[in-house]
Amino acid sequence: MGRGKLRIHLGAAPGVGKTYAMLSEAHRRAERGTDCVVAFAEPHGRPRTEALLRGLELIPHRETGRTGHAGTVAPEMDLDAVLARRPEVAVVDELAHTNAPGSRNARRWQDVEELLAAGIDVLSTVNIQHLESLGDVVESITGVRERETVPDEVVRRADQVELVDMTPEALRRRMAHGNIYQPDMVDAALSNYFRPGNLTALRELALLWVADRVDEHLQRYRSEHEVSAIWGSRERIVVGLTGGPEGRTLLRRAARLAEKGAGGELLAVYISRSDGLTAASPRELAEQRTLVENLGGTFHHVVGDDIPAALLAFARGANATQIVLGSSRRPAWQYVFGPGVGATVARDSGPDLDVHIVTHEEVAKGRGLPGARGARLGRSRLAWGWAVGVAGPAGVALLLSTVDLGLANDMLLFLALTVAAALLGGLWPALASAAAGSLLLNYFYTPPLHTWTISDPKNIVAIVIFVAVGAAVASVVDLAARRTHQAARLRAESEILSFLAGNVLRGETGLEDLLERVRETFGMESAALLERAGDVEPWTCAGRAGRGHPVERPEDADVEVPVGDHMALALNGRVPPAEDRRVLAAFAAQAAVVLDRRRLREQADRALALAEGNRIRTALLAAVSHDLRTPLAGIKAAVSSLRSEDVEWSPEDRAELLEGIEDGADRLDHLVGNLLDMSRLHTGTVTPLIREIDLDEVVPMAVGGVPEGSVALDIPEALPMVAVDPGLLERAMANVIENAVKYSPAGLPVLVAASALADRVEVRVVDRGPGVPDEAKDRIFEPFQRHGDAPRGAGVGLGLAVARGFAEAMGGILNAEDTPGGGLTMALTLRAAGARPQTPQAPAAAEPERQPS
Repeated sequence: MGRGKLRIHLGAAPGVGKTYAMLSEAHRRAERGTDCVVAFAEPHGRPRTEALLRGLELIPHRETGRTGHAGTVAPEMDLDAVLARRPEVAVVDELAHTNAPGSRNARRWQDVEELLAAGIDVLSTVNIQHLESLGDVVESITGVRERETVPDEVVRRADQVELVDMTPEALRRRMAHGNIYQPDMVDAALSNYFRPGNLTALRELALLWVADRVDEHLQRYRSEHEVSAIWGSRERIVVGLTGGPEGRTLLRRAARLAEKGAGGELLAVYISRSDGLTAASPRELAEQRTLVENLGGTFHHVVGDDIPAALLAFARGANATQIVLGSSRRPAWQYVFGPGVGATVARDSGPDLDVHIVTHEEVAKGRGLPGARGARLGRSRLAWGWAVGVAGPAGVALLLSTVDLGLANDMLLFLALTVAAALLGGLWPALASAAAGSLLLNYFYTPPLHTWTISDPKNIVAIVIFVAVGAAVASVVDLAARRTHQAARLRAESEILSFLAGNVLRGETGLEDLLERVRETFGMESAALLERAGDVEPWTCAGRAGRGHPVERPEDADVEVPVGDHMALALNGRVPPAEDRRVLAAFAAQAAVVLDRRRLREQADRALALAEGNRIRTALLAAVSHDLRTPLAGIKAAVSSLRSEDVEWSPEDRAELLEGIEDGADRLDHLVGNLLDMSRLHTGTVTPLIREIDLDEVVPMAVGGVPEGSVALDIPEALPMVAVDPGLLERAMANVIENAVKYSPAGLPVLVAASALADRVEVRVVDRGPGVPDEAKDRIFEPFQRHGDAPRGAGVGLGLAVARGFAEAMGGILNAEDTPGGGLTMALTLRAAGARPQTPQAPAAAEPERQPS
C-alpha cells in the first residue's frame, strides 16, 4: 500500500475561497467516479459553501466537550471513522486546526499524516499566516501572533500546492457584503486585520512562498531529467569575477539588473585554474564576497582550466539567463594571444544566455605580460616557441647569407634565437633551436664550408659552448615555469582551503551546503558522503548534492576519497587531476567533521531536553518530599487525633481539627493543580477556548482563595470586554493574587485594578511587599523558583510560571514591575474583544461571490 497524495489549497487570508475551491475539486473527482468523502469541512454558515457540501458523502463528526461558536458544541473530525471507511480521497479543511483535548493527535495536520500513511489522498486548506516559519513576519505585519501553526515541511511535502488568490480590494468587498464574517464583526475586521496594507503584504508572502516552491520543483525536475538547456523562468544573473577592483562595479551593475525583474537572483562566481593566470588578491575577493552577500546574492568558487567553458557550464548549471563580465584589462597588443574571456563567452553563450560587457575604470590598464603571473605555458606560447626554435634558425641563416658579420656575431644571433625560443616555449623548443643553430653554424659558417666537418678546434669549442649555453638557458626557463606552476597550484589550493575555512568560521556548516560547494568547485555532477557501520554493512548516504542518479557505493563513483575505514566522499562527473586529491581530501575530512558536529548537536539537544526533564523531576521530587508531605502530615495527625479513643475532644477542638484537615486538603489541591497545569503547559496540551467576557465576571472569582479583606478590587464597569478563556484567566489571576497576598504586609490589602489601553485591557495586581530586584524579575516566572528566603511551606514555586503560561496561551502578556514606593506589581495585558479575529475559530476560507466558470 503506497502513501496517499496531499493537495493543499493555500490562501493569503481568510475568505479568499480555499474551502470553496477544495469542495469544487472534490465534486470534480466524484464526477469522475473517485470515491471521495468529506471528513471535515467548515462552511462557517456561508450558503454557497454549504451548497457545495450537498452531493458529497459526509463522515459524521465527533462531538467534543468544548464550546464553539454561539455556545454550540464544537465538532471534530472522526479520524477513526475515516480510516474505517477508507475512501480514495478525503476532504479535510483547516490543516492548522488544534484538536480538542482528548483527541488522538494535538493538531489536525497530524490526523492528515495518518490518513496519508493509510494510502488515502487528502484535499486540505491552509492560510499563509499559519506556516510556522512565517509567524514572526505575520505578527510584524498584522500585530497578530498566530497560535495555530503547521510545520513548513508538512506543506512542502505536499504533492500539489494550489494558490487561491484574490486582490485585497475584492476580498474587502466580499467582507463588506457579509460573505466571510457575521455582520456584527465586519466593521471590526475591516478596520483591523483586513486593512488593505495587511492583505497586500499577506498576498505577497503567499505569492513568494508558492514561487519558491515552484522553483524547487523546477530545479528538481531539471536535475532528475538532466536538462542542461536554460529555461528563463526567472532572471538569474551570473557575475564573472577576476578578483580585480572592477568586480565591485560589476556586482552593483548586476544587482540593478536583478532588481528589474521580480524574484531575480544574483550569483557571483570566481574561477581559478591551476596555471595561476587568474591569480587574484585574497583581500579583494573577500571584500567582493561581502559585497555580494550584502546585495542579497551568493558567492561561488569554481576550479576550471578553461575559464570561458567553466563560466558557461556554471551559468547553465544554475539555469542563469544573463552573464555580466567586465571589459578586458589587457592592452590592445595582447589580443594577438587570443580573443579574451569576454569575447569567447559571448561567442559560445548561444541564443538563450545574454552576455553583458560592462565598462569600468580598469579597462586596458593591463594585467602584466602574458605568463608573467603564469605557471604552465599555454598552447599559443608553445606554438610560438616551436616556430621560433625550428623556423627561426633557418630565417637567421637566410639573413646572414646576405651579410658577413663574423662567426662570433653569427653565434650570438643564433644564441639570442635560442633564448627567445626558451622564453616562449620552454625547454624542448629551445633545445631544438640550439641543435638547429649548431648544425647551420657548422654547415654555413665554419671552414670547410658546406660540409659537416670542422677543421679549426677553436670553432669546435665555440659550437660546444653555444649548445651548452642554449641548453642551460632553456633548462632554467623550463625550471622556472615548473616552479611557478607549482606555486600557482599551491596558491589555488590555499584559496580553496581558505574559502573552506571561512565557511566554517562563518558558521556555514550544513553538510548539503558543503557538498554543493565541493561539486561546484571541482565542476562535478554530484557529490555524496557515504558511510557504513561495519565492513560487511551496506553503505548509506549521509548527505548529497547535485543531479543525476545517487551513488550507492564508493566503487560506483568516478572519484572516491576515503575518510577513515567506514566513510567516503563519492564524486561523479569527471576524473580530476591528481593534484586535486589533496584539496578533495580536505573537503572530505571537513564533511566528516560537519556530519559529526551535526550528530553531536542533535545529541546535545536531546541531552539538554533530558537534563531539563531531570531538573523538573528533581524539583518535583523535592516538592513532593516536603511541600506535599507537610499538609499530608497535618491531615494524618488530625485524623489520628480524631480517631483516638483515649481523648475526649470538645466540639471546639473537633472543629479545629476538621478545619486543619480541610486547610491541608485545600493546600494539596492547590499544589497538585499547579503541578498538573505546569505539566499541560510543558506538553503543549493547553487549548484555550476564547470567548468574549467582562472582567468583573472573572476577577471576583479569582479572590475566593485569599482571606477576606486582603484584596481591593477596582474594575470599572465601562471597560471593554476581553477575548479570553475564562477558566484559564481565573486560574492565572488566582495564582498572581495569592502570590501578592502572601508577600504583602498585614493591613495593606493588595490592589487589583483594570484599565483600557487602545485595543488592550490591562489588569495590575499591586502589593506593598519586599519587591523583587530587576535581575530576578524574569526568573520568578520559571518553574520551581522561589525568590529570596521564602519559607518551605510557601509552595513549590509554580504559581507565577503557570500564570504566565496561561496568559501567553490566551495571547496575553504577564510581566513584573516595581511598585512606586516599594513592592511588586504584576501587569497582565489582555486582548480586548474585537481587536483581532479569534485565532482558534478564525474562518479559514470563504466562498467566491460567483460560481467559477
